Amino acid sequence: MNSFNKQIIVSNKHIDNLNHVNNIKYLKWAQNIAKAHWNYLIKDLDNEFGLWVVRHHDVKYRLSAKLGDIIQISTYVNNIRGPLSERIVQFKSTENKIIVEVKTQWCYIKNNKPVNIPNIIIDLFKVSN
Repeated sequence: MNSFNKQIIVSNKHIDNLNHVNNIKYLKWAQNIAKAHWNYLIKDLDNEFGLWVVRHHDVKYRLSAKLGDIIQISTYVNNIRGPLSERIVQFKSTENKIIVEVKTQWCYIKNNKPVNIPNIIIDLFKVSN
């Protein structure tokens, strides 16, 4: 499993009228870290890759994050089958407690059609199915 990590410090722009991080921010951050992870993995490759589109998000909110909190974000691809992959993104507190967990099913497409994820990508993600 090839994980990728990032840290966010909660600022005023992340806070909603309930004085915690707005739930939609986690989904945006999940998509952003997925894209950053992908771009990091392929940065030195000269291949023409397809695109990733979201098929399904499953978001579990467990705790609230407040202004000034430091959130550790980690992501990895958990499973690949055919054109589909499952990516896990966990948002954790500095006490290592899960704040939010997002499981996203991504579909790999080329020429606007789903295609099986090539072995080179499976190897990049270090997924063993």
